[in-house]
Amino acid sequence: MQEAAAYMLLVIGGNASPSADDVKNVLTAGGVAEPNEESITALVSDLDGKDINELLADGAAKLKDIPMGGSGGGGGGGEAAAGGDAAEEPEEEVIEEEEAPAATDMFG
Repeated sequence: MQEAAAYMLLVIGGNASPSADDVKNVLTAGGVAEPNEESITALVSDLDGKDINELLADGAAKLKDIPMGGSGGGGGGGEAAAGGDAAEEPEEEVIEEEEAPAATDMFG
C-alpha cells in the first residue's frame, strides 16, 4: 500500500511514469527504512504504460456496486417504547458541610 501511495504522489507531482527507483526514493524520504523492492518492481511493471486516472475511474465504477455495510439505524430506545418515564430527573446529591470543631487550646 505504501508503494501505491508513493507512486500516486509521484504522478500527482508531475512524473507521469515513475520508475522503481523514484518510488523507492519517495519511500525512504518518508521514513521507510527498507522498502520492499519486489513490491515496487511489481507495481511499476503493472502500471507501466497505463493512465492512473483511468485506472482510478475504472476501480471506482467497480466499487459502486459493492455493498459496504450500513444496515440502517439501530433500534429505538427501549425505555420509551416500553412506556417508562423518559422524563425522570436525576436526584441532586445533598452535600453536608462539616463544621469545624470548637477552638480549644492545650488546656481544654
